Amino acid sequence: MITISEAAADQLKEMLAAQEVPNMFLRLGVSAGGCSGFSYAMGFDDHTSDQDEFMEIQGMKIAVAKDDLRMLDGVEIDYEAAGMTGGFTINNPNAIATCGCGQSFRTRKEEESLAQPCED
Repeated sequence: MITISEAAADQLKEMLAAQEVPNMFLRLGVSAGGCSGFSYAMGFDDHTSDQDEFMEIQGMKIAVAKDDLRMLDGVEIDYEAAGMTGGFTINNPNAIATCGCGQSFRTRKEEESLAQPCED
């Protein structure tokens, strides 16, 4: 399950309303990269795939690729305003390591798959 705070939902709904394309929805995902191995992806989309899992959270349609769900299950997305700036924060209980900026992460399952056998 993915959780989006009320503050994050309000910000996302405002951004979504500014889009001029009908039937837009929020897409959450994961891509390889970043200093810890994987980076979060969050954006608006209007194209669907048979690999998408759809859910409704805080009154918004959300799409997540089925392959990404295992790394995003339990994720909590929040929005924090700080003076003239603000930003989304992601708390991922699956992450065993994150970079200093919080934009990339690594999970135990991926760490195990990266392990190499010892050479004799």
